This record gives sequence, C-alpha cells and structure tokens, in this order.
Amino acid sequence: MIIYGIDFTSRPQRSKPITCLESVLEGTHLRAGNLTEWRDFAAFEAALRKPGPWVAGIDFPFGQSRRFIKTIGWPDTWQGYVDHAKQLGRQGFRSALDDYRKDRPAGDKEHRRATDIAAGSISPQKLYGTPVGLMFFEGAPRIKEAGVTIPGLQQGDPLRIVVEAYPGILARSLIGRQSYKQDSKAKQTREQYKARMEILNLVNKNGVQPSHGLTVEAPNSLADDPGADHLDALLCAIQAAWAWTRRHSNYGLPTTIDPLEGWITHPTTSP
Repeated sequence: MIIYGIDFTSRPQRSKPITCLESVLEGTHLRAGNLTEWRDFAAFEAALRKPGPWVAGIDFPFGQSRRFIKTIGWPDTWQGYVDHAKQLGRQGFRSALDDYRKDRPAGDKEHRRATDIAAGSISPQKLYGTPVGLMFFEGAPRIKEAGVTIPGLQQGDPLRIVVEAYPGILARSLIGRQSYKQDSKAKQTREQYKARMEILNLVNKNGVQPSHGLTVEAPNSLADDPGADHLDALLCAIQAAWAWTRRHSNYGLPTTIDPLEGWITHPTTSP
C-alpha cells in the first residue's frame, strides 16, 4: 500500500512548503521513499485527487470542537460548518474566531476536541503561535472537496483514505518533551538536531513496533531539516500506516467518535 505522510502549513511558500513523504507499506514494514515539497495549494489539491489506492496522514486539525460549533451557531454537520468556514473567507474566519474569544473569560476562550485532550494537542481555534485554526481553514475544505474517505467524518472514494495525524504525540512517546524543531534560524540548536536523530534512530530500530506494530526503514537525511517538516512527514506516514493495518477495526478509531469533531490517529488515543 502507498502511504503518504503530509506535514501541512496554512500558507505554503518557498521557505515553508507543504511536505509530503511517499512510503510503501509491505505487510507491517514501512519503507520511506520520495520526499516532495509543494509551494502552493494547487499541488496539494492535485495530490488528493491522484487515483488510489493510497492512505494519507495529514498534520492539521480536521474539525472544530462541538462546544465551539454549537455555541457560535454554525451548521451542525462537519460538511456544513466546513463549507460555512470557507464561505467566510480567510479574514472573515479569523474575525469570527477573534470575536468569539474576545468577551469570554480566561481559560474559556478556545475549546479543545475530545481527541485534542486525549492527544495533548492545542485547540483548533488557535490563530497565533502555531496557527492550527488557519490550518483547519485551509485544509478541511480541500480534503472535503477532494471526495476522499475520512474515517468518522466523510464517506468518499474508498481507494483514497485520509486520516488526521499529529506527529507531536508520536515524538513525545519516543523522546519525551525534548525540543526537536525550530523554524526560526536564530533559535535552531545542535541539541535539536540530536533530538531529531534520536527520534529517527529509535524509529529505525523498531522503536514503534511495540506501539504501532510496524518496522520502519527511513534515511538519516530526514533529520537534517531544522524545522523537522521532513521528519514530521515520516511520523505522519507511520500513523497513516498504523491506521491502514487497523482498517478492519474502524482504522483504529474509537467506535463512538463525535461526527462533528473527528479524531487523531494514534494507538494510545484509541481502544
């Protein structure tokens, strides 16, 4: 099976492209292959429409929290509120989230999905720092419109499967909370490179076999990128491959996930 691990960004460009690692899963062995960088959304959209069979793990929040959707009054289906967010436009979407947050008390301005709480990820409403809210805005409409199957959210082409990945939870399971990446050149350190190499060495030495049931073969060059987009793409591919091995058990997702929110694919957050 062809497996894609995709490290997403809300504004692809030369200095920060969308990164895709194509890999092959044979049985329970995942072999990393070609690395591609997309500097615009058109290339990402074309990849989503590439004929299957394939499975892709993409690193952005596919949904918003039920509490946010219900409180703000957006449509009460995933497809409905994704379309609504798109119709707002990028600035309108930002304004809607800013206005929602403005008059709410501290600690209740941004809500997390059940899967964010389980995985330790931030709220998909967040617009600053790591702007995962904008990643949702740019990514969710595109995966919806591509007609792919998204377990728990959308029944589409059964040969093109897309699951939500989160490399942070896999990295933490391997090296704890060590810093392993930094986009700002001034803040990049030798220690971060060592942490990326530690992750890669563990992955290559059966470090994810106990948790994911996979062996992995990947080149050391994936650790060279200081922003870790290349390494994160590998971690996304591992999560997608695990989901495929669990395809007969709801792709490893809980049987009762919220159809408004979606779920991050990872063994420790699933039954």
